[in-house]
Amino acid sequence: MKQFIVLLLLFTQFNSFSQTINASEKQPIFPSCKDVPADSLKLCFTNKVYQIIKSEFKTPDIVIKDEYKGDVSVIFEVDTLGTFKLIYVNAVYKELKEEAERVFKLFPKIEPASYNGRKTFKQYALPIKIPLSDFNNAPANSAEVTSEIKKLEEAYQTEYDDVNNSITSYNDNAFSSQLNIQFTHSDYARFERAINVVGINSHTASKPFVHSEVSKYYDFKAEKDKLLQERKTWFGKKLWNEHLVQLQGKNYWFTIDPIFDFEVGKDTEADFSSTYNNTRGLLVKGGLGKNFNFYTSVFESQGRFAQYFNEYAESLRGFGPDPAIIPGRGIAKAFKTDSYDYPVAEAYLSYAPADFVNIQFGHGKNFIGDGYRSLFLSDVASPHPFLKLNTKFWKIKYTNTWMWLKDVRPEVTTDDAFLTKYMATHFLSWNVTKRLNVGFFESVIWAKTANRNFDVNYLNPIIFYRAIEFETGQDAGNAIMGTSAKYKWNNNINLYSQFILDEFSLSDVKAGNKSWKNKFGYQLGVKYYNAFNVDNLMLQMEYNRVRPYTYSHSTIATNYGHNNQSMAHLWSANFSELVLMGYYFHNRWYANAKFIFGKRGFDYNTDTDNFSYGGDIYRNYNDRPINTGVKVGQGIATNSFYGNLQAGYVVNPSSNLKLFTDITVRNFNPDATTETVYKSNTVWFNFGLRTDLFNWYFDY
Repeated sequence: MKQFIVLLLLFTQFNSFSQTINASEKQPIFPSCKDVPADSLKLCFTNKVYQIIKSEFKTPDIVIKDEYKGDVSVIFEVDTLGTFKLIYVNAVYKELKEEAERVFKLFPKIEPASYNGRKTFKQYALPIKIPLSDFNNAPANSAEVTSEIKKLEEAYQTEYDDVNNSITSYNDNAFSSQLNIQFTHSDYARFERAINVVGINSHTASKPFVHSEVSKYYDFKAEKDKLLQERKTWFGKKLWNEHLVQLQGKNYWFTIDPIFDFEVGKDTEADFSSTYNNTRGLLVKGGLGKNFNFYTSVFESQGRFAQYFNEYAESLRGFGPDPAIIPGRGIAKAFKTDSYDYPVAEAYLSYAPADFVNIQFGHGKNFIGDGYRSLFLSDVASPHPFLKLNTKFWKIKYTNTWMWLKDVRPEVTTDDAFLTKYMATHFLSWNVTKRLNVGFFESVIWAKTANRNFDVNYLNPIIFYRAIEFETGQDAGNAIMGTSAKYKWNNNINLYSQFILDEFSLSDVKAGNKSWKNKFGYQLGVKYYNAFNVDNLMLQMEYNRVRPYTYSHSTIATNYGHNNQSMAHLWSANFSELVLMGYYFHNRWYANAKFIFGKRGFDYNTDTDNFSYGGDIYRNYNDRPINTGVKVGQGIATNSFYGNLQAGYVVNPSSNLKLFTDITVRNFNPDATTETVYKSNTVWFNFGLRTDLFNWYFDY
């Protein structure tokens, strides 16, 4: 519309101007044309314009490569000061437009046109022929400009129809895009073997994965096509096979899907009749060009969960009237008498300016590790703003992530506002051999204060955070370091590990006195793909152990957390656990099993014992009762068991809509009882229909 209005105004102007042309009008004059006869001035002007364009115009490489032949339509003006001004340019390639604009900036000032002895402007239309060897046209006078404008108007009158006609059938563009593969452990189990085969140069720790990097090893479209059903009606296709809206045209595409999570269940330990979750939402994703993609999802939810989960959510509540924070989702307000209302939104932009780099800015979660848990960076906390830079070259993948977090406790609020914290991480993944990968991790958290906001020191993607922490002061930030390793035993067996180091005293280690200063944790795990020669069966065993006081800090706000949840393992610290998992799928059917055996240590929080025993990362580690003899499980030693069996059916592979049923068994047995720590035995049955987009963690 904007171009049409401009052209219409020009058309009106050109008409009025051309009607007044007479013998008193003189053409603009180049210096070299001053001595030519008056009747030759127009020809001389034409030849000079022609010569300048021919000498200065550089045909772009892409135009030469495509062997393009056509016109660059140009309308220009010589104003009353003798300056050339480009009014309008149109071409098939943006590079041709940019080159025309560059060339006309090179034109010299000349003597302007005149009318009855008074300086005036003069306008011309010029089609530049590509290739330039075909460029033999002269600039047109004002009357000819009018004809050119009419042609342009006629061309624009079909623009809307041309856009409609450019729409093509949708071709699953997401599978080769810069969009993330929705991070759910069960869905990743479908293609993990393909990206862990011995000899390929993949990097599997930094998650979520981008479709374009995985599609080199796994054919998403072929796998989806195998799941499609024969449906002839529009409703049947949309329910079982397709996105609700899917549109593709030249250089763009997008899809729209509804989001559902309708669940109903029964907790045998609860004093209410049933559990439920009622989520409705909208998911939009798409792409502009080859390298730019966008994603947004908005959820409106009400729910009531198993009793232990509700109590945990309420223990996370922050400052203000809201009764809970739903783990992994966000702040919840009260709904009816015993339920929660928790709206959530997630979105990001993803751009790859070059083949070796991807930049994402959004509101969501990230994960670093090859295990079910991560001791580095996990997706168990609520969504938060982030900026991520992934760079891949040679045998290296380097991930930088900057995050904006919140501390919602009453003791850190200012003027009824939550405290803002910042977190920056580096993770370097290196394929040392075709079987061995090692990783190096570093992170730092610091709080926003009256004297400190986002520290530009940490924007440097290749600086060492530990050095900056020393430079700015020990209490200015909480820096953590770690290393990881993965070994491909063969195409079906992977061994993996993580080691996290928060603080370390070599002298105390040598003394063997189990000092509190030795704050570290480790993970050991194994994955077995196509286990026991059963296709699509993956088994996983993982052991995690984190010593007391790891991730905590002497400064109250610089703990390793967000919204009262850990940014690493959901049990925070002072624990050990064994995780056994299995994933199986066949066509649209799937089944998952999870068994977790754990030992944790909790604080007493009584009038006689209010010490920190190292499990609550939000407490000051200086409140500890002892300096030596510190061991995992100290405080209220608690043994726990969590088991979950789930079976389901993928209703729609495009939107990842699943019908499922599961059963959860949880036994929680502390060796002492307080108001907040007590024995619990839960059996939770559940049935639902869910758009599966993220991991739910109920194993608290």
